[in-house]
Amino acid sequence: MKKLLLTVFTWWNGQTVGTWWYTARRGSEVGTDEAGNRYFVDRRNDRRWVIYNGLADASRVPPGWSAWLHHNSDVPPSEAEYRPRAWEKPHLPNMTGSPAAYRPPGSMLAADHRPRVTGDYEAWKP
Repeated sequence: MKKLLLTVFTWWNGQTVGTWWYTARRGSEVGTDEAGNRYFVDRRNDRRWVIYNGLADASRVPPGWSAWLHHNSDVPPSEAEYRPRAWEKPHLPNMTGSPAAYRPPGSMLAADHRPRVTGDYEAWKP
């Protein structure tokens, strides 16, 4: 019952009723990614979309699937033989605004304290 109410009354949590209806009528599932997001294509006009597993956040879409969604690639990553290079890092969603956000040294929000100014800095005086 909770899932039904979330589907009917929220747009940011998975899919809406309209998306569910459109997907049921015209959608053909192409694949899923490691986060559980499902990717679909329209059988008639090559329209592509994603149904998120959880909150709708575009930064959770990996680069390969993003390229496919934006028609930069004709072959979905589920059908492509892709091997990541040794220097490539795994995909991470945007962490801005979350506790896991990057805070550089000296930031007011960083856990450590900013070091005191050394003798190489002199304040400007008019």
